Amino acid sequence: MVMSREDFNTSLILVKDIMTKAIISVANDTTVFQVAKMMEQSGIGAVLVKTDGHLSGIITDRDYATKIVAHNFPSDTPVEQIMTSPLITINFDESISDAAKRMTSKKIRKLAVTNNGNIIGLITSTDLVTQLSK
Repeated sequence: MVMSREDFNTSLILVKDIMTKAIISVANDTTVFQVAKMMEQSGIGAVLVKTDGHLSGIITDRDYATKIVAHNFPSDTPVEQIMTSPLITINFDESISDAAKRMTSKKIRKLAVTNNGNIIGLITSTDLVTQLSK
């Protein structure tokens, strides 16, 4: 499906059309080192964090610079200490224009995608840029 800039601006494309469905999550006591290795091996920039079986936060590649390195946290720090929580979400049937606006207003690059309150995927600023460049 080829979309133009006009399609992007008029919000014909929905979050569910371009979101990533594969969610990688870790327990909240996983260390920042373990998560960094997972990100490296999987080529991903974000991992969701589970607390008591529920997705409770997110750790991103940017967190490594802005939180971990900047504050000299040791590599065995649990992700729970530096994750962003609560998750900022968008519904799967909202437009990508709405997703872009939410990312801009919250100054974030990744949104958890929900369907009836359940997290079913992620949408990133890279997904939006990729779509816009088509």
